[in-house]
Amino acid sequence: MPRDSSDSLIEARDLIALVQTYNPRTNAALIEAAYDYGREMHRGQLRHSGEEYFTHPVAVAAILAEQRLDDSTIITALLHDTVEDTRSTFAELESQFGREIAELVNGVTNLTNLQLSSRETKQAENFRKLFMAMSKDLRVILVKLADRLHNMRTIKHMPVEKQVKKARETMDIYAPLAGRMGMQWMRDELEDLSFRVLNPDGRQSIMRRFIKLQNETGDVVQKITSDIRKELDAHGIEADVYGRAKKPYSIWRKMEAKQLGFSRLSDIYGFRVITHSEDDCYGVLGAIHQRWRAVPGRFKDYISQPKSNGYRSIHTTVSGRDGKRVEVQIRTRQMHEVAEAGVAAHWSYRDGVQVENPFAVDPAEWIASLSERFESSEDHGEFLEHVKLEMYSDQVFCFTPKGEVVKLPKGATPLDYAYGIHTRIGDSCVGAKVDGIRVPLWTRLKNGQSVEIITADGQRPQATWIDIVVTGRAKQAIRRSLREEDRARFVKLGQELARVAFDHVGKRVTDKALKTAAHQLGYGGRLELLSALGSADISARDVVEVLYPELQGQGGDEVAADRAVVGLHSDQSFERARCCQPVPGERIVGIAYRGHGVRVHAIDCPALEEFEDEMRRWIDLQWHSGRHAAVHAVRLDVTIGNDQGVLGRICTLIGEQRANISDLHFVDRKPDFYRLLLEVEVRDLEHLHRVMTAVQADTDVAGLERHRDLSRKP
Repeated sequence: MPRDSSDSLIEARDLIALVQTYNPRTNAALIEAAYDYGREMHRGQLRHSGEEYFTHPVAVAAILAEQRLDDSTIITALLHDTVEDTRSTFAELESQFGREIAELVNGVTNLTNLQLSSRETKQAENFRKLFMAMSKDLRVILVKLADRLHNMRTIKHMPVEKQVKKARETMDIYAPLAGRMGMQWMRDELEDLSFRVLNPDGRQSIMRRFIKLQNETGDVVQKITSDIRKELDAHGIEADVYGRAKKPYSIWRKMEAKQLGFSRLSDIYGFRVITHSEDDCYGVLGAIHQRWRAVPGRFKDYISQPKSNGYRSIHTTVSGRDGKRVEVQIRTRQMHEVAEAGVAAHWSYRDGVQVENPFAVDPAEWIASLSERFESSEDHGEFLEHVKLEMYSDQVFCFTPKGEVVKLPKGATPLDYAYGIHTRIGDSCVGAKVDGIRVPLWTRLKNGQSVEIITADGQRPQATWIDIVVTGRAKQAIRRSLREEDRARFVKLGQELARVAFDHVGKRVTDKALKTAAHQLGYGGRLELLSALGSADISARDVVEVLYPELQGQGGDEVAADRAVVGLHSDQSFERARCCQPVPGERIVGIAYRGHGVRVHAIDCPALEEFEDEMRRWIDLQWHSGRHAAVHAVRLDVTIGNDQGVLGRICTLIGEQRANISDLHFVDRKPDFYRLLLEVEVRDLEHLHRVMTAVQADTDVAGLERHRDLSRKP
């Protein structure tokens, strides 16, 4: 287990000596050069503890050296913060240490810049980037994990609020990732260090109870280790036996999951038996089961069905001394090396050569299998759920009727299995057989079971399936199918509701009218609006009113036209600027002229630029509150189809909105379209909006916008 090397700066010769214990052929000169370069780059920088900052990169390198990793990874650790925190550059690293190391350092820098604990949508995208970085070279994440481990070991020197943020991110992201990569020791330590920050009282409680238990029972670990050794000796099996109490966080998590007090929690000790051969593993299993009673449901054979990250071991739990439950892991030495290093075992060295461990997985294949299933995700939220479910869960291995292995997360059901094979099989699933027996679709699958899916034409996913499945892939496929099915039904219903509502006010439902209403109401298009209508998210009355609102009196007297503006002196008169034609409801500003006159502009009028150097002439104005008279002329630029009756219909629509057309001017006449300027008198901005909406909804209106004429004098 890596030691905490954070107390003082490890000298270059000591780091090189550590690497040489497993790799005598190491490039000591290059490691020393990286050490000197990194120390020089970080010179003058201090950690929160007050120590020289370079103690951190060296400690990260030492953690990786204790995992017997290659020179490139060790050197990357020494340099991993140089591009981020110093004047060093990619080009400089490449020239001095080669492209491989420069790209590794760059990869770690990119990972550091990912805010993995940010909001969900962004977090999902960052997970994509995380897997992309890992897929290029998995050593990047190995350095990042070691970096996080050392930061957590020394976290007490940081401000409290940053401690909590780092600990939560570690618990949610880095600890599960280390476990998924097979580095269980690192996951345990990261979780416990985070637990110390996030729930110090809970951890102290566990520790106090441990001390009390040891005082009452003595050294239970030593006693049970001795019992197992005696049993193996009796069967003539040579093996090493190790025991330990489980980490405080592991115990706390088990207490929370099972809702048990510490006194009722029995399996708080773990033991490991390391054998010389695979046959001996099963021999040890037989000896232990003969001596102690096995706990039902607590046996897993990861030797015959290994995990995707290369992990192999037999797990069993027995009722040991004094009835206490004891968890035992049984594996060979080579299996143990992979279990300790996980995917990192691929880069391990021994005696100067890369270890050829038959159980070490190819990192490229492992990360490809982990990430390829996420590429088709359309929804970021569902993608993130998929990532978390797949990354944080243990796996079960089931068989198809032809004997092929299907890997699924722990707790998966036959529906997960069906969708794991193909979306079409999942969608049409009507039943399942497990080991030849018909079972409910919510059955939780176990290791080694054979599963057969029964399908039927015409079957569609049901809403209740969402609560049955556990894999992100299955949830995503079910939700997509339900959305499509509901959408078609809701659109059909929405179309009928709209027809009835429009008929009621003497209007005809057209695609153009629905598109306009969708835009005004914030929907993506006609079908989205109809779907919302059919699902009762919006009423048909809302759609009709946004296109053809009935004007109702608001009570009270109208604001007189000569009193429409507030902010003038008693002797000042005003007029609306002809360039921008502001109306009540818009933000306005006045420009004073000689003779006490004030011209009122919309605040965003480009004509105001010419008065920027004459701020003394600017007057802060606002519209009088209340109901204004419909006397504020606004020009509309309208393009309509050149068909009989179109212009008359447009004028009628404007009249229906209680607005008056004060001027009409044709700008362009084409065989198929006319473009004209209509000057319409309205009360305020809302009235103008209603007029424009009613006109725009007509099928023969090809274009409509408010016209502002900057050629007119302001």
